[in-house]
Amino acid sequence: MSEPTAQTDPPAATGRYTDAYLDSLRLKGDELADATVEALFTGGQVPRFNTLMRWVTTSGQDLPTGLPDAARDYLQATATPPDWVDWTMMEQARQFFIDNDVHISTALSFASMPACYVVPHVARLLSATHSLAYPARRMAETGQFTVYLMQPDAFEAGGRFLPAAQKVRLLHATIRRHLRQEDRWPEPVAICQEDMLGGLMMFSIQVLDALHRLGVHITPGGADAYYYAWTVVGAVLGCDPADIPPDLQAAREFSDRYMMRHMGPSPEGVHLTRQLIDMYEQVVPGTLLDPLVPALIRFLIGDTAADWLEVPRSGFDTLVKAGPALLSVIESFEDRGPWASQLSDRLGRLVTRLELSSLTRGRVMHYAIPEELKPARGIPTPTSRWTPPPPIDHP
Repeated sequence: MSEPTAQTDPPAATGRYTDAYLDSLRLKGDELADATVEALFTGGQVPRFNTLMRWVTTSGQDLPTGLPDAARDYLQATATPPDWVDWTMMEQARQFFIDNDVHISTALSFASMPACYVVPHVARLLSATHSLAYPARRMAETGQFTVYLMQPDAFEAGGRFLPAAQKVRLLHATIRRHLRQEDRWPEPVAICQEDMLGGLMMFSIQVLDALHRLGVHITPGGADAYYYAWTVVGAVLGCDPADIPPDLQAAREFSDRYMMRHMGPSPEGVHLTRQLIDMYEQVVPGTLLDPLVPALIRFLIGDTAADWLEVPRSGFDTLVKAGPALLSVIESFEDRGPWASQLSDRLGRLVTRLELSSLTRGRVMHYAIPEELKPARGIPTPTSRWTPPPPIDHP
């Protein structure tokens, strides 16, 4: 990687995320994945690749015969995690996930996804992609991907995370190619490095913030480990490691700058949010609790963003604010001893699996390249809480 100019210096100090630097990230895609996808389309080999890759689901499998050379080279180059991974931190992140899996699933569904929709160009991107037009599929893929990441064997032979990440990376590259060739994107690069890092913030910082708002007890070490795991994910998914915010403080600054630059209302954001609400209202039995879904979204993302997304108001808006108190009661039960914490963790995993099963309908989600676009164990009781820092004042 060449030495950066003074105008686009990589993040290294407070105030690092200037408009000039972030603008430079909007011109960058994912060179390796983009070249692979271009070779597959140019050679007319996409259908063949999709058919063969349907059977590649775990790390360590022998690659099927007949794979195009470009695809084989890509899969071999991306078959292992970065050599800088701190496995102690990854294990801490896994245990954090085990302890908070239901809360994390709630945060992903009702905070992270709406936060994506409040960025107009991201909402337009999701709306432009046929396979992403269905919220159940989108949430199922996100949930399954996170579960794969937090398995003990995620990066080992037999793990499902790396093959899923390899396919997601090619999916993103394919969307970039389609939008560029069909002249359907107003900027040089769709799913650029800034937006890829923005997505990373949605699933890390936004989740931690949502957990805090829900009243979930998080240690500083747990928050650090959870964010660290997503920095690894970012590198695996094609983010330039030099551009990934190195710690929570830097991630907070990046996230704030990204949202300040891009967030706002859009028809696509309203439509996607309505789809999300409708989907979860169908998952919740009966109709009595239907208003709980939009109330939870409004509570987690705030009134301004919720109004942009036209999240409906109801009497549940006040009721849902009692959630943190309820979670405090549950956590006090967990504090009674390791047996209580283990029981809570097992119940949490069961609820998460039931939710994921309802979204996937028991199927493994496959990340095929679209040929065209269409309009377990207890954790010691924490001794201190993680608290988000105060908002950063931006010039």
